[in-house]
Amino acid sequence: MNKEFIWGVATAAYQIEGAYNEDGKGESIWDAFSHTPGKIAHGETGDIACDHYHRYKDDVRLMAELGVKSYRFSVAWTRILPEGIGKINEKGVAFYDDLINELLRYGIEPCLTLYHWDFPQKLFEKGYWLNDESPEWFAEYAKIIGERFGGKVKYFITINEPQCIMGGLNGSGHAPSLKLSLQDRFHAAHNILKAHGAAVRALRKTAPHAKIGYAPCAWVIVPKDDREKEIEIARKGYFNVWEHDPFAGPTFFTDPIILGDYPKELYEKFGNILPKITKEDLKLISEPIDFLGQNIYSGAYAAEKENGEIEWQNIEEQGAPRNSLGWNIVPQSLYWGAKFLYERYKKPLIITENGYPNADVICLDGKIHDAERIDYVERHLLNLKRAISEGVPVLGYYYWSFMDNMEWDGGYDPRFGLIFVDYKTLKRIPKDSFYWYKNLIKNGEI
Repeated sequence: MNKEFIWGVATAAYQIEGAYNEDGKGESIWDAFSHTPGKIAHGETGDIACDHYHRYKDDVRLMAELGVKSYRFSVAWTRILPEGIGKINEKGVAFYDDLINELLRYGIEPCLTLYHWDFPQKLFEKGYWLNDESPEWFAEYAKIIGERFGGKVKYFITINEPQCIMGGLNGSGHAPSLKLSLQDRFHAAHNILKAHGAAVRALRKTAPHAKIGYAPCAWVIVPKDDREKEIEIARKGYFNVWEHDPFAGPTFFTDPIILGDYPKELYEKFGNILPKITKEDLKLISEPIDFLGQNIYSGAYAAEKENGEIEWQNIEEQGAPRNSLGWNIVPQSLYWGAKFLYERYKKPLIITENGYPNADVICLDGKIHDAERIDYVERHLLNLKRAISEGVPVLGYYYWSFMDNMEWDGGYDPRFGLIFVDYKTLKRIPKDSFYWYKNLIKNGEI
């Protein structure tokens, strides 16, 4: 990694901020969802979370101690616009302005994500992403973000993990946990893509010097071995349009953004239930971006059938290493993911999330010894280094997450952080991985 490489950490507003109804903030779908009995593990909510809203100065000091070059955070849409559109909440603007100023004071580059799933409840009641006005709502919000913060923030990400948004429309545990038809989900997804494009246009006008990207996710399909045949199967599998979930891989969302249209396989398999897609839509969606973010945590295999179709195969080998959420540990996913994405899209990459959930505890010596997390990150970064050495332009890496937080419908059990949060006292305790990552950033080399 060169001197310009961005070493960072990431969080999301709902997962850490708390202060869910303070200083004029409006209700989001995650506020409403977590307040509905039975939706979140142990009945937990993000009402307080890590109380970052009141403790951000202490948290930024810890980031400075860690030595990160950049902090990726999301803005709560309803902290800026309590009803999603209309009147601006100046106290919400002031909070993010203060946070950005604090980061800059320590020489930490802000990387601002506009949308990390906390859709305004008032707009949800008007149809959510199924409402064809939703791209205009998001553009209005993006315009305000650009006007208020574009002079200080150089990196913007429009939307985080649209694949997970779609999961929340197919009965997953993610808010709003609806069970919509595939046709309606295609409709919503098309509006999400138009919202992305509208936000890029708004940011170009209000923050003309900014670098803009977005941050999708997908389990990387990795080859079973180094034979060229297996590599080609993995490549095809990674970019396949899966009939069981056409949103699952990179292609549904990233092809129209960067290549200008949905993959032809989508039209072939689902053309009869796709929404009307116009040239104007595709032009909006494919507004040029500066980098492709990608959240990569794990991987899977693929197999090719006799008829040439690709079949998804989870890694089920007995004793295969897994994290506390049951995800396979597949370090080569960072190599193959970066390699395959650059081959297809020819855009500079940023690994916008990569991290390890663990059942961390405070040990008898008062410390948190998380050797598994250190091993996970080191193995993945060695694979990323391999991709870079082969010419893949990776601009940076953000570890998820800076500190333990509310892991959505999983509540507070999964701990991804470099910093342990004692949720009874909200005390922050750096883990062994914090000091390991600090040393890595200082040396600049894995």
